[in-house]
Amino acid sequence: MQFNEIKLLDELMNTIKEIGYSEATPIQSQTIPLLLEGHDVLACAQTGTGKTAAYVLPMLQKLSGSKRKKIKGLILTPTRELANQIHENILQFGKGLGLSSTVIYGGVGQNAQVNALKSGVDILVATPGRLNDLIGQGYIKLGDVEMFVLDEADQMLDLGFIHDMKKIIPLLPKNRQTLLFSATMPKEIEKLASTILKSPQIIKVDPVTSTVEAINQTVYYVDRPNKISLLTYVIKENKMTSVLVFTRTKIFADKVALKLNKAKITAMAIHGDKGQNARELALRNFKDGNIKVLVATDVAARGIDIAELNYVINYDIPDTPETYIHRIGRTGRAGYSGNAINFCNYDDIDCLRDIEKHIGKVIKEIPSRWPMVILEKSERKARNQVVAKSENNKPKHINMQGKEVVKSKEKRKEKDKGKTTSKHKAINSQISKQINKDKTNSRGKSSKESGTSHNAKTDVGYRKSKKINKNKSFTKSK
Repeated sequence: MQFNEIKLLDELMNTIKEIGYSEATPIQSQTIPLLLEGHDVLACAQTGTGKTAAYVLPMLQKLSGSKRKKIKGLILTPTRELANQIHENILQFGKGLGLSSTVIYGGVGQNAQVNALKSGVDILVATPGRLNDLIGQGYIKLGDVEMFVLDEADQMLDLGFIHDMKKIIPLLPKNRQTLLFSATMPKEIEKLASTILKSPQIIKVDPVTSTVEAINQTVYYVDRPNKISLLTYVIKENKMTSVLVFTRTKIFADKVALKLNKAKITAMAIHGDKGQNARELALRNFKDGNIKVLVATDVAARGIDIAELNYVINYDIPDTPETYIHRIGRTGRAGYSGNAINFCNYDDIDCLRDIEKHIGKVIKEIPSRWPMVILEKSERKARNQVVAKSENNKPKHINMQGKEVVKSKEKRKEKDKGKTTSKHKAINSQISKQINKDKTNSRGKSSKESGTSHNAKTDVGYRKSKKINKNKSFTKSK
């Protein structure tokens, strides 16, 4: 559907044309008309489908005639990065409409946010924690809210914000329009939706079980110690200029960024332990092209929206297929081609198999100069390997060419076992010799001590007997 087929205000249409948009995405073409008609909406759409504009455009249109500067539009989102991204879209699309908006989130001082609220706000974008804080301090009233958007609801649940949301919802007017957007629909979110939505229109676009077809997905099988070398090589070899790298932990995000900079590849890390200013600086530098690589954890990456991002690299394979979808959804957006490159070590093979099963395809393997050789966990099956039974009924690994793969760890065990046996024999021999020597010495010493004792006793008896006889003789003569 073309945007000019949707009944939007002239001001909004002019802005859309200036930005360069002409065709609405599926989520936009289905959602915008329903919201303009006043329906509640439950939408299941993955990252990168254009869902932010799907609710921002109708919200701007419906609130454009407002005169009183009170919060009439509330957008609740899980992370600071996503909150900022949404607010940027509001400012971009809403210029010329006379609406005011602001964004509030934790991790920074509240004074500037409070001042913005005091000056009057039509649309508020917020994270749950800071919103509850300012409500508690009396700076925010939600009694005039007409449209309420709960974005990334599944991520809210994952981050433990479900209780914060339940505190906020009772403060909203019952007579309101509610929109819930989520990439997945776990039971807890379905239960929440049933309590806050009234006869909602349900929309499902690009369900989480599929990936963007434009994304080229590949995998390198590589041992963890060699991943940084492979990452450096891949970035330089392909002359990548804008790469989003995902790590499982915050510690590794920092380490990867540090090692890339040492390799003369400009990089910055973004994760929950970084201060808000540092996170915003990293995002700004990445968007402006001042750095080539942004290393991120999953939570911090929410809200990252980079136009024409060509490469996403999974330095660590994610634990779930849903997380994988969210990660690679950062590239190949709005019809652009994209590349998702995966680094898989032995411990991550099961996760990769789950992803392949989920998306219904085997990810193409790319060979490298750092092949995977560490096969430490026997209970897991490596790629191109099956587990067989040896003569002693112990598992042995057979590759696809029929040759047995003897693990380095098992070799070390056998070698160490042989060394230990020889060592024990030598020690036992020394102990036996020492015992025999001690026994011999003990017998000689016992005999000598026994003889000495006997002689001493005889001598004492002789002297004692002689004394008695002498006493008898003395008595008799007397």
